[in-house]
Amino acid sequence: MMDSRDSIRNNNMKTRDLQHWEAIRNLPLLLKINSRKYGSKTALTREGEISYSYEELDLASRYVASLLHRAGTGKGERVAIFSENSPHWVAAYFGILATGAITVPILPDFRGTEVRAILQHAEAKVLFVSGKLRSRIESNLPPSVEMVILLDDLRVDPELISAHETFYRADPEDLAAIIYTSGTTGRSKGVMLTHHNILSNAKQSRSIHEVTEEDHFLSILPLAHTYECTIGLVVPLLNGATVHYMDGPPAASTLAPLLKQLAPTTMLTVPLIIEKIYRSRIKPALYGSTLSRLLMKAGITRRLLSRAASRRLLKFFGGRLRFFGVGGAPLAPDVEKFLIEGGFPYAIGYGLTETSPLVAGFGPSNQTYRSVGSPLEEVTLKIHHPDPLTREGEIVVKGPNVMKGYYRDEEKTKEVFTEDGFFRTGDLGYMDRKGILYIRGRSKNMILGPNGENIYPEEIEAVINSQDFVHESLVMQYKGKLVARVHLNLDSLEEGFQHLKENASEFQQQLQSKADEMLDELLVQVNQHVASNSRLQRMILQVQPFEKTPTQKIKRFLYSS
Repeated sequence: MMDSRDSIRNNNMKTRDLQHWEAIRNLPLLLKINSRKYGSKTALTREGEISYSYEELDLASRYVASLLHRAGTGKGERVAIFSENSPHWVAAYFGILATGAITVPILPDFRGTEVRAILQHAEAKVLFVSGKLRSRIESNLPPSVEMVILLDDLRVDPELISAHETFYRADPEDLAAIIYTSGTTGRSKGVMLTHHNILSNAKQSRSIHEVTEEDHFLSILPLAHTYECTIGLVVPLLNGATVHYMDGPPAASTLAPLLKQLAPTTMLTVPLIIEKIYRSRIKPALYGSTLSRLLMKAGITRRLLSRAASRRLLKFFGGRLRFFGVGGAPLAPDVEKFLIEGGFPYAIGYGLTETSPLVAGFGPSNQTYRSVGSPLEEVTLKIHHPDPLTREGEIVVKGPNVMKGYYRDEEKTKEVFTEDGFFRTGDLGYMDRKGILYIRGRSKNMILGPNGENIYPEEIEAVINSQDFVHESLVMQYKGKLVARVHLNLDSLEEGFQHLKENASEFQQQLQSKADEMLDELLVQVNQHVASNSRLQRMILQVQPFEKTPTQKIKRFLYSS
């Protein structure tokens, strides 16, 4: 039991923390203040490469600011970053902001034509680029770009660092970033986020999970995405934690040894990563034999087996994991059920680029199946024009995390705000009596059935994707019929016809015949597990993987016909 002295000590600590956070009014001040608080403690590392302490990161950002200041870059001008994750990316990001300029982070998987379009629309004056990506834009720069700086060559020279206190004087309502989304609709918009938008969202995240200076984050998502930049960068730096960056994408061959070496406490991911691990490593062990399948049908033995499997999964992630954040897209129901029953420390976050990004979420201590948790502190969320029977409607949001608008697009900005100032998310959902939010799907994806009923493709896709031999699927309306494009696990199919490989024509014919047979069986099975108004009339084989956004959502607009 806590005595009065412990209580006073804890209250004093909370007061000091609150005062410390209130002093951080803009993003460059975050580095200045925390460089004094955490000093030589490691802030950022990249495997086999450079690392920065909190003091060194502040120094590096001031060096970048000095370079830009000497080149005449100042308040309100746009400076782009086109690079994979690294400590240098972060130094450039904060250095740009220290001059009063606006960052334009560009996703590293964007093609040259997309990068040029962003640079042109943002009228970027300077571009930071990594050596790996330089070839994509060398002959494709718009006239606005006056200077290109290679991030790989960033070496801090203390003699060139200016002592400008103006480097820390950005107003909280000044723009910090223009983020160009790569949405499922195909229209990339420049989302304008202020210093206050990003910082308030980072501070609000405490209502989901407390980060401490003992935490070690492993970053596997692109920093140019708001999810990773706010929650995977600003949050740990705000709390004195350490962030590790991978050298390359999170492939199984490179991720497994790195997890063993680093043993992170925190990771942010998209559903696809944990779903792949579950289906390839966990599910075969739980359901691989007749006896195990029988044991998994009983609640008590299922939970015991799930807990044992979860312990092995935790060991795979290094053994210290206490927060495994999942966001960007819905998590498959069967995978989530296993994570809950196994006691795995997963968390769900819901948000959008326009909300910096978090709107709602839950942590490992209050997991709620199929929900996205409760709204963050200071975020007001409501259901706009709810259906009287289902209570479903569009989710609208108001709070300090909501964007200023879309860059150079007043018309689109007006469209996404209600008359009383709420941002329209475009997502359909409902809230239960406890204030917990549930998502049904995107309003643009919703299909109106023949009797006027709402059909949510995402819910049907979840049923299809739960099958072992399915990689992914897309449900849509085609010529008045409800159909699904299905990308099968063709590798496992091909293994059964290796003896026919020498005869290419016969091999393809047998492969196609088997795929058609599987789709016919899948159609019957799925229709038995969905509502009568959501039954599919046809399944189409999707030979190539679907094109996706950085958060692994399928670009639906490419497959609408």
